[in-house]
Amino acid sequence: MPYPPLAYPPMPRRSAEPTFDDVGEERLHRQRHCALAYRAFAALGWGQTGDGHISARDPERPDCFWLLRFGVPFGHATVDDLVLVAPDGSVTDGDGEINETAYHIHMPIHDARPEVVCVAHTHTGYGTPWSANVLPFRAISQEACCFVHSQSIFDDEELNVMSYEAGTRIAEAMGANRLCILRNHGLLVAGESVATAVGFYVMAERVAETHVKAPDAVAISDEGAKRMAEWGEKPSVGRSSFEFLLRSLIPDPSVVG
Repeated sequence: MPYPPLAYPPMPRRSAEPTFDDVGEERLHRQRHCALAYRAFAALGWGQTGDGHISARDPERPDCFWLLRFGVPFGHATVDDLVLVAPDGSVTDGDGEINETAYHIHMPIHDARPEVVCVAHTHTGYGTPWSANVLPFRAISQEACCFVHSQSIFDDEELNVMSYEAGTRIAEAMGANRLCILRNHGLLVAGESVATAVGFYVMAERVAETHVKAPDAVAISDEGAKRMAEWGEKPSVGRSSFEFLLRSLIPDPSVVG
C-alpha cells in the first residue's frame, strides 16, 4: 500500500520564518508552533511531571505572551489550551490558570529583550545534570559550537523561582545570549521565533548529553569553534532543527488545531 501523503508542506532547503500581513494569522502561526513545541517536548519524554514551559510573544500585544494553561499534559497541547499572560501575571485571554514559575522566569526575559519571541525551559535528562556542574559548554561537538559564544550561567541557588525578582536576576544573567544554564536546574533558551528557540533547545540538550557522556573530551580550537559558530548561531539553524523535529515526532500537525 502507498504511504499516506505528508501533512507538512515540502521543507525548504533553508528554512525561513514566514512573514504576515495580518496580525491574526501571525498570532495563530505562533500559537500553533507553541502547541506543537509542547507536543514535541512530550514526545521526547520531557515535561511528564508538569515541569517546564514554552512561551510565545503575542504579535499585537508584545508585552504579553502565550503559555500552556496549567494542568494540560504537554502531549495534549492544542491552540485552545493556550492562555495569554499579561505583564502582571494575570490571564487576559483564554480559560485557565498558569504555572507561576513560568511567569516569573519568562516575563522578565521577554520584557528585557524585545527581539525574543519564545523562551523555552524544561527539566531534561542531561541538561539538568550538566547544570549541576555550574560550567559552560565547551566546543566538543558540532552542536556545541552553536552556543559557546552565546551562553551564560545563572549561578544562584534560586531553584523554584517563586518571585518576579528572581526571574529578573535570571534575565540579567542571561543578557543577550541564546542559552542560559540555570545552576542545578537546567537549560533555558531564547529565540527570535518559537521554531528557533525550540530547535536550539533540543540541540542544547544534545550538547549537554555529549558533555555528560564525554567528560574528558578534547575541545576544538577557539578559531575552529568560531568558524563553526558563524554558521551554527544563525536563527535558520534552529528553525530547520525544529522543522525536522516536528516531521519526525508529530506526523499530523493539525492535531493542535
